Amino acid sequence: MKWLLLAALFVTSRPLSAQDAIDWFTIDGGGGASSNGQYSVSGTLGQPDAGAMSGGSFTLQGGFWGVVAAVQTPGAPTLSITRAGSDVVVSWPLPADGWVLEQTNRLASASEPWPTATWPCVTNASDIRVTMPAAPGHRFFRLHKP
Repeated sequence: MKWLLLAALFVTSRPLSAQDAIDWFTIDGGGGASSNGQYSVSGTLGQPDAGAMSGGSFTLQGGFWGVVAAVQTPGAPTLSITRAGSDVVVSWPLPADGWVLEQTNRLASASEPWPTATWPCVTNASDIRVTMPAAPGHRFFRLHKP
């Protein structure tokens, strides 16, 4: 009787393991930058081969997203940069008492000074604007309150 019960359990049992499988995986996204007085390193980690997955009413699309983002200084006016024909217009709203526009062509280290932008500022009723010709290369701007 014990053997019959044991045989019946083996015949009717189903595997307890899941039937799903992950055939491959990637590490997408990530990276960062680190530096000290002499050296700096930056990098990213990932592969651009993440595919789409869907099921029911959900869809997940993988891959890389290119983002150009500004980091806002707490308490500072919001800096805007727009293209106007062959010029670039940098502007920020009023009131902006004490804030100075600074510009640099490279971001080498946090201790490197930013020079004050030399372009003339035009103030109207709502904002301050600086217009300059668009040029190749990099230009970085920030508002600084000395």
